[in-house]
Amino acid sequence: MKKKLPYVDYKTDLFERLKNPIFAQGYLNVALEDEDRSVFLLALSDVVEAYGGMSKVARAAKISREHIYRMLSEKGNPELKTLKNLLNALGLKLAIESKDQNQKAA
Repeated sequence: MKKKLPYVDYKTDLFERLKNPIFAQGYLNVALEDEDRSVFLLALSDVVEAYGGMSKVARAAKISREHIYRMLSEKGNPELKTLKNLLNALGLKLAIESKDQNQKAA
């Protein structure tokens, strides 16, 4: 019989939190701010796992599972269209916003 631990495993807790689209959105936005793109790709991989894993998300995105693994690898470089399809399957989308929310268009 497996002994119940007095704490929640980090990954288990993270994946539970990432099932909330607002949390996933914030998690990805913070990761996107890092200059190292592999940080964003790792965060996106976490969100994919939280949403049911590579196979389930690949089917929903109409992208091969192998392609998602390659695109989310440390050296991955996803195309914009593929990234949009993957995010769409997760119920998320890309957006552009002003650095200064008070700035008006010229």
